[in-house]
Amino acid sequence: MRRPSSVVFPISNFDIGFDLDFDLELGSVVGSDPSGLLTDGGDDSNGDCRCRASFHEPRGTGLDRRVELHLDGDDCPGAGDLAASPPCRERAIRALASRDADVVRSRHRGRERRYVDGAAGLLLAAGRFVERAEWHDERLADRAARDPLAAAREATGRAGPVREIAVETGLAAGADRVRDLGRCASDGGGDGVGRGDGVDVDDADADDVNVVDDDVRGDEGDRYAGALRAFVGPTVARSRVAGPPPGARLLDRRTLDSGAVVRRYGTADGRERYCLDPVAHRLDDESTAVLAAARDRLAAGAVDGGERAPHRAVKAVVDAGEGGRERGGGKGDTGGDDALPVERLGTVLARYTRGNGVVDALFGDPRVSDAFVTAPAAANPVRVTVDGETLPTNARLTPTGAATLASRFRRASGRSFSRAAPTLDAAISGPDDGRIRVAGVTDPASDGVAFAFRRHGGDAFTLPALVANGTLPADAAALLSLAVERAAATLVAGTRGAGKTTLLGTLLWELPESTRTVTVEDTSELPVEALQREGRDVQPLYAGTDADATLTPTDALRTALRLGEGALVVGEVRGEEAAALYEAMRVGAGGSAVLGTIHGDGGEDVRERVVADLGVTPSAFGATDLVVTCGRDADGRHRVNRIEEVRTTDSGVRFATLFEVGGGDGVDEVRGEEESAGLRPTGTVDRGNSRLVASLARPDESYADVLDALGRRESAVAALARTGRTRPATVTAAYRSRRGGGEAADEAGGGDSVAGRADDGGTP
Repeated sequence: MRRPSSVVFPISNFDIGFDLDFDLELGSVVGSDPSGLLTDGGDDSNGDCRCRASFHEPRGTGLDRRVELHLDGDDCPGAGDLAASPPCRERAIRALASRDADVVRSRHRGRERRYVDGAAGLLLAAGRFVERAEWHDERLADRAARDPLAAAREATGRAGPVREIAVETGLAAGADRVRDLGRCASDGGGDGVGRGDGVDVDDADADDVNVVDDDVRGDEGDRYAGALRAFVGPTVARSRVAGPPPGARLLDRRTLDSGAVVRRYGTADGRERYCLDPVAHRLDDESTAVLAAARDRLAAGAVDGGERAPHRAVKAVVDAGEGGRERGGGKGDTGGDDALPVERLGTVLARYTRGNGVVDALFGDPRVSDAFVTAPAAANPVRVTVDGETLPTNARLTPTGAATLASRFRRASGRSFSRAAPTLDAAISGPDDGRIRVAGVTDPASDGVAFAFRRHGGDAFTLPALVANGTLPADAAALLSLAVERAAATLVAGTRGAGKTTLLGTLLWELPESTRTVTVEDTSELPVEALQREGRDVQPLYAGTDADATLTPTDALRTALRLGEGALVVGEVRGEEAAALYEAMRVGAGGSAVLGTIHGDGGEDVRERVVADLGVTPSAFGATDLVVTCGRDADGRHRVNRIEEVRTTDSGVRFATLFEVGGGDGVDEVRGEEESAGLRPTGTVDRGNSRLVASLARPDESYADVLDALGRRESAVAALARTGRTRPATVTAAYRSRRGGGEAADEAGGGDSVAGRADDGGTP
């Protein structure tokens, strides 16, 4: 028997951030096996475990001096599940008795489990304990290899060397942590699968509420399900998910259009967690193996066909009998109830090889507005903003997954993303055909790759749609509509995430159809394609501040002014281009509207930013006609907070508020509910004191005529919103009827003119 090492490896905190998630192809097998522990499964000392164990040092991931223990469980009846299979657990612990590792990962027929953080710490502590304790008590060391929690209890209950070893190796601390988790689950009033004070869980949901390790059964499996909680996923995915936290109560459950299931849990410490259960993670072993084999075919270039390649690869695997399916079980079986879901597997494979993986899965939930990947990506959970509240998820990117996303986003941006240029700004397609804004950062500006994602809706919003969802009332929408149509210079202000770009894109539908529009953005966010589909003449320009940008924002603005008379739209005013923008406002941009967004909370704040920060003179700022400020209400919903007109006087520029958030005392006629503290008119317009309204009058109109036009437009917008006819095509048709002389007729018919009766399909 070998004398134990005299070196002590204390582990004081089992929640340390072990870096994790490396792919096998990035690693190299290292180290020898003098003990004979890293066997191919033929060693009877590990019972029924046939896992092949090896140590790897991943390369190319940006994490140096990391060691992983890999268990290949393709031929193992225990599937490499360290929580459910004591023989597999013993295989891993005896391997760790010979060498330390930061991460333990096992693979079985296309499914991978990653043991990190406290789970990896417990396994490592058990391995260190086994090596040292076998000199003093071989029986206890053998017990620790299969049941480290029981061995820890026995060792700490005794006096002498084994107790000291349990403390010094961290095994005692690991067992204490597991006991704390058990008490947390008990105190939380739930059983880890959603029962308790949360919503009722039916039997079907109780069966599948644990996203991973559904096969854990029995008392020992239950004990180790929390102690060895794994991040699990198919090998085709670049992310891994874990089950709900111990003691979690199920608060909400939804099935998404993609087939994924999302659950919201309350934990014993009063926090909430958002848990994603993608379709691919619920596949059976046979389907998962087929996916892995099909991915290998794609990677080897054995299948062509472009977008059709994933489906072809799946069919080829099934026809060839790979992935565990017997040869000949392909075409003839695909239609039966017991057959592999070939079409669904092809769709899943395409999602992971051609799409954006977990990003698409998370944004498949329409309630998710933002997602965040914090560096180092592999060591931190992805977080999402759901209904205005930011929550941690049960998903983590692998290092390879983060690098793959970075490469895709770099191509989407058309710009460098590297150590020399460590920031990224791009837009990608979302799962609902919408756009997702991506901001990224990498080394050396960050500890690896990090991202922030923000949804921009797949459907272009219209003013009637914003009225219908409560962003602003119909009378305020009518004022904005008429102001934009009659070429008012308008700035949409607000803080980050206030909805500035959404409102700006909405206002573009209020421009006359014949108006040529040039947009200037650094990343595509405005609904240019939607406007073009409706026959609008919209020319986009893209500018940037990077060294490799084709156009600077200032150059883009000057180019826009040379591309023909019409409306000028700037995605965000934030730099030296402000001077060029205000020059365009001063000359009126050919008699058409000038629109843009800017960070700021109200007119005074916007003026301070434009004049003091961006270097525009106060007199030039006076060319602004209107400042519209966006924000969120107490429930996190977007709304317009204020509409102000800009007045230039002998004493300088000042603001007059036309609409502001105030106490409601009536009923919203569009939404049919009692008004809360929403946007209300101040009376300036109705009293005849608005300089903006006076400036909107045509040569043959009086102030009263403009008020009449506003009243008619308010009725028309309210009718469209009330009847759910809010999509761009329907709104465009209604506007065309109004501008062709049908506005009065449309109102007389209750907003149900021929143009307005088109089937709309509801609010975006």
